[in-house]
Amino acid sequence: MGNATRPVIIGLTGSIGMGKSTAARMLKRAGVQVFDADLAVHRLMAAKGEAVPALADAFPACLVSDGDGPRIDRACLSRHIAEHPEDLKKLEAILHPLVRKVQQQARRAAAIAHAPELVLDIPLLFETGGHRRCDLVVVVTAPAFLQRQRVMARPGMTAEKFAILLGKQLPDRQKRRQADYVIQTGIGRKPAWRQMAALLRQLRSGKVRLNPRRLCPTHPPLFVPENPDRWTPSVRAS
Repeated sequence: MGNATRPVIIGLTGSIGMGKSTAARMLKRAGVQVFDADLAVHRLMAAKGEAVPALADAFPACLVSDGDGPRIDRACLSRHIAEHPEDLKKLEAILHPLVRKVQQQARRAAAIAHAPELVLDIPLLFETGGHRRCDLVVVVTAPAFLQRQRVMARPGMTAEKFAILLGKQLPDRQKRRQADYVIQTGIGRKPAWRQMAALLRQLRSGKVRLNPRRLCPTHPPLFVPENPDRWTPSVRAS
């Protein structure tokens, strides 16, 4: 990669409705490079997307064409998987390698740009083993009642859909247990941002020990407090 320098790889994850997407947007506005796995999937299934041919073969009923060319109807694909959950592995076998390919491109681009860190915004980070390719993992969390309130406010969401989505994800308590840092989003956006800003400052000052070959940690995760001036992190390597 020439004069490229390796950025710190930060895995950002959290269960549905916990505030992960909001946290990622805050980091982007602050100038942090963020790889959005959901956006990568959308582009792979859009017209001229690399996943379209394989998905069209596997799920022909979900192939549609418009002015831009053939693409995969995501709503159709979602309904198909809901009705035929046994096909989920087939879908993942097509998408996951392509998403990892795009992620590697983002890593190279961040290195060439000398970005100090790259955030991997991945909903199923633990479930897909992606945490093992991160230097540290940040989990966003909120009280269960607030999570449910946020999710149920989404258009078209039902209690049944919510239960299905939760069933596909590692429980929040297990994610928090495996995290290096836990960000509380249930107390407002400004406090959540102060927590993330504190983490970035400590990371860039070299006060955080990284795990270059990270495995599931056995140490308790660190909750980043609202008052960063009184916080001195001490992350033990796995």
